Amino acid sequence: MNHPIRVKAGALIIQDQKVLLAKFKDENGIHYNLPGGGVEKGESTSEAAVREAKEEAGVDVIVANLAFIYEYAPHQNDYIFGNTPNLSLFFDCRISGMDSPLPDSPDLNQVGAEWILIVKLETITLYPKIQPQIKAYAAGLYSADLIEESRLGK
Repeated sequence: MNHPIRVKAGALIIQDQKVLLAKFKDENGIHYNLPGGGVEKGESTSEAAVREAKEEAGVDVIVANLAFIYEYAPHQNDYIFGNTPNLSLFFDCRISGMDSPLPDSPDLNQVGAEWILIVKLETITLYPKIQPQIKAYAAGLYSADLIEESRLGK
């Protein structure tokens, strides 16, 4: 079945005024992303965020709450990230364990994971360009909520 929009989940991991990012190198140079990716069949968005944090940043995390939602609509953005629309849910996560700074099977072009000072976010290339939102969230100025059916009660 082909879906009109891809659902993604990611981990926002902030510790000691730093954010943990996946680091990539391609033909355009170095860029960073929050650890994240597509939700797989049979998993919730928060479960996907936990899996992606492990795969892309080498850390075990506990999901606290929804930090923010990002939407990419290709037709509104000159198709800069391709033809597939996506909706990404980024969760506030806390580290519960660490494996290594680079997972065993990193994504294509991934060269590591790196802690970046929040005050230095403007000095890096981050996709999507959500530096202001990360700073606002870290300062306690922004919050979102996710209503999960499984937590509503019977």
